[in-house]
Formats: sequence, C-alpha cells, structure tokens
Amino acid sequence: MKAAWLAAIAAITLPSSASAFGVIDNVNGIALDANGKIVRFVALQIDDDGKVEKLLTERYKEPEYKPKKPKRGQPWPERPKAPAFKMDAGGKTMIPGLIDGHGHVMGYGLSLITLDLSDTKSLEEAQAKIRAYAQANDGRKWIIGTGWNQEQWGLGRFPTAAELDAAVGGIPVWLERIDGHAGWANSAAIRAAGVNGTSKAPMGGRIEMAGGKPAGVFVDKAMSLIQRVVPPPAPRDRDTALEKAQRALLAVGITGIADMGTSIEDWQAFRRSADRGALRVRIMSYAYGIDNMVLIAGPEPTPWLYDDHLRMGGVKLMLDGALGSRGAWLRADYADAPGQRGLPMIPDTQLRNFMSRAAMDNFQVTVHAIGDAANHELLNAIEELNDTYKGDRRWRVEHAQIVTPSDLPRFGPLGAIASMQPVHQASDWRMATTRLGEARLDGAYAWKAMLDNRVPLAFGSDVPVESPNPFAGIAVAMSRQDAKGEPAGGWMPGQKIGFEAALDAFTRQASYAGFAEKKFGSLVPGQRADFLLIDRDISGATPADIRQTQVLETWIGGKRVYVKGQ
Repeated sequence: MKAAWLAAIAAITLPSSASAFGVIDNVNGIALDANGKIVRFVALQIDDDGKVEKLLTERYKEPEYKPKKPKRGQPWPERPKAPAFKMDAGGKTMIPGLIDGHGHVMGYGLSLITLDLSDTKSLEEAQAKIRAYAQANDGRKWIIGTGWNQEQWGLGRFPTAAELDAAVGGIPVWLERIDGHAGWANSAAIRAAGVNGTSKAPMGGRIEMAGGKPAGVFVDKAMSLIQRVVPPPAPRDRDTALEKAQRALLAVGITGIADMGTSIEDWQAFRRSADRGALRVRIMSYAYGIDNMVLIAGPEPTPWLYDDHLRMGGVKLMLDGALGSRGAWLRADYADAPGQRGLPMIPDTQLRNFMSRAAMDNFQVTVHAIGDAANHELLNAIEELNDTYKGDRRWRVEHAQIVTPSDLPRFGPLGAIASMQPVHQASDWRMATTRLGEARLDGAYAWKAMLDNRVPLAFGSDVPVESPNPFAGIAVAMSRQDAKGEPAGGWMPGQKIGFEAALDAFTRQASYAGFAEKKFGSLVPGQRADFLLIDRDISGATPADIRQTQVLETWIGGKRVYVKGQ
C-alpha cells in the first residue's frame, strides 16, 4: 500500500521527460542582470542540463545548415543541434522563479493536514471550528493545530484553557499561535504535561497565569512544557505534508525556499522525497540549532544534492520572540504592557558561543531577531565575531522588524543580510503601532532604509505564519498596504520600495542570502532554468494588480512541474 502511494505521488508530480535542449519562444520576458536591473527578452534557450543557455531578444530561428563542401578527406560540418522541444508561449509574461527567503516547509505542510485556525475572525468562530474538527476526527488521542491569532479576533488578551475546554474538554488539545511563538492548551493537555501552579517557565519563556495556575497559553520556550508530551508526526505524515507543501508552493510560483529551522526528521523527509524523484522545490536548509546542524551535516555544510535541489548550509538560532505574543525583545517597555520588554531567549555569551561553533566549521549563521534590543545585541555579536571569522560570512538577521534607527547603518559594514517578510508589515501595522507607540516606529519594517544603507535585502513570507504568495509580498513592499488597501497612502510610506527592488529581493537577493547565486535566482546563462509563466505583465502594474497575479506554469530545471488547473 505504501509503495503504491509513493509511486502515485511520483507519477502525478514529475514530468516524464528528462531535461533536454529546448526553447520557450514568444514570451514577454522579464529577468534581472548581475546588478539587479531589469532585462527584457522574447525567448529562452535551455541546455541539456536544464540550465539557461541564452536569453534571446528576438524570436527563435532554427539555425540554417548550408555547409560548404569540405576539402578531400575532411568530414562534412555537423548539422546544428535542433531543440528537442520548442514551445510557443503566446506572448505570456515570463519571470524568474521566485524564492522565499524565509519559510518553514514542514510546518507549512503539517498546517495543511492538521487543524488550521488562520481564517477564523473571532474566538467563537475558532471554538466552533475546533469543535467541528474534533467531531470529524473522533478517536484521535490529541487534537493538534495552528493559526490562532487573538489580535485578528479582536480579543485584546490571550485565550484561556477554559475557553478551549468549552470546545473540546475530553482529550488534550494543543494549538500553536500563527507566529509559532505561543501555544494554547486545554486543561487536559496541561494535566497530561504535569504542569501546575508551581511549574516554572524555562529562560526565554513565559507561562500565562490566572488565579495561581496556568491560564492556558505558553509563550516561546515555555511551549516546550507541553510540546514534550505532544505526539510527533509519523514519517508517513511528514511525507504527505511535504508533498502538499510543495504543490501549494509551486502553485504560487515558489521554486526555491530557505527552510528556517530544519530538524533531523524534516531532513529525512526531504531526502526520502528526493530519493524517489519527487523533490521539485529547491530547499536551502538551515538547521534548527547546533545539535541538528551537527547531526545532519556533520563537520561542514553539505554539498548541493539532487541537481541543486537540497543543501544544508547553515544554522538557525532564536534570539527573541514575536510582537504578537509580546515576546520580541525591546529596549523599552511595550506601550500596551508596562513592565514587559519581551524575552531574550539566548544569553549574550551563549549567543556568541553558538555563532562561533557554527562559523568555525563554515556554516552560515542566521539569527531570528525581531525587537530593537534583539537586533542591537545581534549586531554587537556580529561585530565582535567579524574580528575572528574572516571572509564571506553573510550573517543573516531574520525579520529585523524593529531596529533602532542608529543601528540601521551598521548592517552593511558588518556584512549582515536583512532577511525580511513584507507581508508581516501588512498584517502587523496596527498591532505594531499599539505595541510600540508612534514615537518608536522609525526603524520598523524599514526596507527602504536597508537599501539606502546598502544592506542586501532578501524577502520571504515566513510561511505558514503568512501566505507564501510572493506576489502579495511584492505588492506590500511597493505600497505598505494590506489586501484591503489600508492604510490609505501606506503605513510609513517613506519605506516603500519600487518593483525592481522588490523583484530582486524575491529572486537574486534571496538566492544570494543562501549562497546559491551561482545556482539559481536570476535566469542568467549558466543558472538553472527555473521560471514562471504568469497571466499579466507585472513590471508596470499597480500593487493591487500585482497582488492578483496568477501563475499559469512553473518550470524548474527546464522541466514543467506545475500547470494551473491540472
């Protein structure tokens, strides 16, 4: 049964033919040169290895064969090689495959096969969905899910165990917040974990309390108190989740993704998929902590595997939490919670030790830093380590959401990359204003300031925290507005960037951020032929129009791997 299931996946996901010399003709081609500037072309020539051979500025013409008669004893010249396939794209717009510079592949896949509350607009709606899910999945020992957001519900506080009990009280329930930085447990789950009023949160975590006992929400590292008893996904579930994640990513034009926080179980699922020929999306993997880094890659980063589809090149560290759960580490109190400044999750000495441990074996170091205190501390650590670890390190700062304005000019000289997610700004602008107050927003989600300070800017989505759709990300980067066009004129509009810079951040720069710029990302000759055919010319479109873009076809390595409607 299992073998048949795996064969069925391979059959429906992979093209039957291997890469071969071919031509995609009659396109409205938009690519980026080595400097991130737009170039235009009308045909793409693909070599036998699935790489870009040429970008043509005129329609493709079959080479003529009019050889002169050779001298006696000499062979006739070889006939020019004809393409194995030629496709007329009918004038459709072609762009490079888009790269998500920060996502969670397995987390996204698991969200597609478990309870997802991201579409709920109120606590009552969430309770109803939880109740219905439990009834439809009778017999499960635990109910697992993700996606809740008390800000979206307009609740003004965290939900409680009692409110979760009202939906499902008989079996344990564990639901992670949309940002993955808090979890909501019912009373049965809290009992199963042996947590009570005397339990202490680990450093970097917080247990929400009420009446001297756990109230139901566990923030950041305190989540481990419940997670240690939650049944992990089985390998078969991971395989299913990965396949669903890939299909969803390909459908929105994601051909490559930086997986931020790969566990050994995730890596094994990636390898199983690639071994059977079903791994289409290119994965730049960053291990979840030092232990997974050593367990997976050993003494040094792995080489590129499976025709440049998979590589573990670095490690992901967590310095603070998120704004939504007030876990982001701030330099001053939260404006809406006096006395709270968030949670540093790694002491300063340990942070430097972890970064050194990875850097000494040439692993790339990427650190989650959202609050201004976290970003300041991380920049200090990079500054110190740069004296020891020379060369092209490309230290990555993940999110860089709230940065003290005086710290913005520090990124470039330190060789740090700002790995940011435009869609976070569209979701967070009201909350960020509430959490920080107007006076502390000058360095918030500051994309234009990063570019002005010559900081490499890589864009992503943080999927499943947000939708992986990169066209929404491009639209937000250009407009500073959400899907409803709010706020009018854009939130802090001075931080808008143009189309060219936004596309660059989702392609060439996202590839550069993962040391993959020689492999894919720009459609320059010699790179893998990863590209999209889309339903409109986005180069001169409004942000609202770009947001509506539909992917018609996705190609990876010169092979078609997705067709809309099929």
